[in-house]
Amino acid sequence: MTQGAGQGPAAERTTTLRDFRVPAYVHEPDPYAQSTPPGAVPPTAPEAYPGGYDAYTPTERDIPVINRGDTLQVAVDPNAVPGPQAAEGPGPLFVVGDVHGYLDELVAALQEKGLIDAAGNWSAGTARLWFLGDFTDRGPDGIGVIELVMRLSAEAAAAGGYCKALMGNHELLLIGAKRFGDTPVNSSAGTATFQAAWLLNGGQKTDMDRLQDHHLQWMARLDAIEEVDGHLLVHSDTTAYLDYGDSIEAVNDTIRETLTRNDADEVWDLFRKFTKRFSFRDEGGADAVRSLLDMYGGSRIVHGHSPIPYLLGEVGSEDGEEGTGPVVEGPHVYADGLAIAMDGGVTMAGKLLVQQLPLHD
Repeated sequence: MTQGAGQGPAAERTTTLRDFRVPAYVHEPDPYAQSTPPGAVPPTAPEAYPGGYDAYTPTERDIPVINRGDTLQVAVDPNAVPGPQAAEGPGPLFVVGDVHGYLDELVAALQEKGLIDAAGNWSAGTARLWFLGDFTDRGPDGIGVIELVMRLSAEAAAAGGYCKALMGNHELLLIGAKRFGDTPVNSSAGTATFQAAWLLNGGQKTDMDRLQDHHLQWMARLDAIEEVDGHLLVHSDTTAYLDYGDSIEAVNDTIRETLTRNDADEVWDLFRKFTKRFSFRDEGGADAVRSLLDMYGGSRIVHGHSPIPYLLGEVGSEDGEEGTGPVVEGPHVYADGLAIAMDGGVTMAGKLLVQQLPLHD
């Protein structure tokens, strides 16, 4: 990984990760640059969805990627941030928003919280870590992210803690692209394929080339919803989970069984429903959150999927220049304080968020 100018010894330790390396890659052309005339302002969030949010289908490009330029390197002194520990009982609880292949940013964020050391190994003892899904697509090294999470899961368990992950819509998309390719599926938008939707929504050839059976098996077994310490953890800000069962166990079993049947149309319908977003925003959003909390438990919902800049009606710069991206300082609490959004918009020059719970306003 490339070191930035002026980094000292501590920075060299954080960027020398022998267990996983980010391959060289070429940035794809910026979606805004293809459609926005010089000097024009990029579309706001509502304008990004012609016909309104409800009209969105997965056959259209979803949240655009803003060209980040060179990857930002964050210098973290591992000796300055002690790993979170707990003397008795379960350790502190952390959640991670959408990573989308940005391995460098993930490593830096986990190191900053003391969850991994300079070599990228688990250093948080009995801490508990949940990833909210969307490990691949758009960023340079989705498979590297998956392999890091898989390895940390084993290391955390050995230390008395845990590292677990939820299934995001991009896991469903990658599974579908690998299993079904160009097989046509039934879509309200007309003929569609997983392969076309995957490419349109940030699929990276390097990820597909490196994707192996054990990666697919790991993704297919992920839970979709869990409740931890009063926090209902999901990937998508949608009420679609209610369509799959009246309990957490039922929802997770139904989704795993759907993937096991290996029917392209069924998996597409699953992907389509969990690609919907913004159910907890605007008028009626708090009631939508309560419908999930009443069914599955918990006092707050924690989700990824929808970047915070979009929830706030903001977008970043189309050229990715320093200082022009969306300003994301931390999670976004909304829907009468019942929802916590964790996607800091790393794909649009925002921030990859790692947050300890509980989070107060």
